[in-house]
Amino acid sequence: MKRTIKLAVAAAVALTSTAAFATNGDHLIGTGAKARGMGGVGIGMSHGAESALTNPALITSVDGTEISFGGTVFMPKVRTDTGAGLTDSAADLSVIPEVSIAQKASDNFYWGIGMFGTAGMGVDYRAHTGTLGTTTGNYSMVTNLQLMQFAVPLAYKTGGFSFGIAPVLQYGSLDINYRTDYMGGAGGNTRGVAQDFGFGYNLGAAFTEEGLTVGASYKSAIDMKYDGQISKAATDFGLSGFTDNLEQPAEIGIGTSYKLSGNTFAVDFKQIKWGSAKGYKDFNWEDQNVIILGYQYAQDSWALRAGYNHAKSPIKESVTPQINLFNLLGFPAIVENHYTVGGTYAFNKTTSADLAYVYSPEASQTFGAAGGLSTSGTITTKHSQQAATAQLNFKF
Repeated sequence: MKRTIKLAVAAAVALTSTAAFATNGDHLIGTGAKARGMGGVGIGMSHGAESALTNPALITSVDGTEISFGGTVFMPKVRTDTGAGLTDSAADLSVIPEVSIAQKASDNFYWGIGMFGTAGMGVDYRAHTGTLGTTTGNYSMVTNLQLMQFAVPLAYKTGGFSFGIAPVLQYGSLDINYRTDYMGGAGGNTRGVAQDFGFGYNLGAAFTEEGLTVGASYKSAIDMKYDGQISKAATDFGLSGFTDNLEQPAEIGIGTSYKLSGNTFAVDFKQIKWGSAKGYKDFNWEDQNVIILGYQYAQDSWALRAGYNHAKSPIKESVTPQINLFNLLGFPAIVENHYTVGGTYAFNKTTSADLAYVYSPEASQTFGAAGGLSTSGTITTKHSQQAATAQLNFKF
């Protein structure tokens, strides 16, 4: 167990050198390969130790001790045009770690540990230097938001009912870097990375009987403050009244799954409260409704999965062109549809491996960017994603 915890910490540290895009806003659509293979389903379907953050009540499906660790290779493709044609962001590859442990302590009580890269976004236009006195080159903008959550789920089960709570410690870092000398500004605006820790909690409940599971979950908002980042970046572009708070929003969701022979059908619905979250609401983000459909066919030693995840982009056009610029150039979380497949192979009774693949087709948005921010008066961003997740599981 001590060795496993050391591996978990090493994986957590690895996140600090990566930049991740996510899919529902800046959130990954699911934590763990099983969930991602089914579109992110997990509120009304247990994935064992993986369920630590999605619905802590569902870690009650483990029979003894279960350990899962793995990671996601994330490959976004982002292109933005601020008047000189579409140019590609160089932030096109990230590695996101995840480790989870769950144990049945008694007939009624279960506990676990989860460490997951849960969210992030970033672009890199440093290769596009632009021309002095113009807005070409996408301002050589580089952004990098990284979030990791550490949770200790505790669950109680009686009959078909289970209840869970997971205190959450969140680590986050944010860097916003660009140049304004193309417009006659002061030049480079590098300020380094700002970091913070925040605290929150997840609540979950579930009922299971004769193949049917119904679940509900709530995730509290977690306030983060990145000193000198948002306020300074906003001021440089003529915006006022912005703070350095960027609050990861609250979520509420329900889900259900039904198992018949080897077939499992699952549906989740959740709402992400971007519209009331500090920072995001200032940049004109709105609440996001997420619908997830998942299917699994399982036999004794293998399983196949497929899923679909849809959520309308939370970013809406603002009457303030600078806000449109920051959203589409620096934080283009606009993808909406996600198609997923996955599978599991059990080598023996104690060891298995999971794989998942996510494809998000290209989404495109064009907002107004007048006032000298774009030579064409608009900003256009195109964004697509691919991701592959691999995971090893041990039961004993």
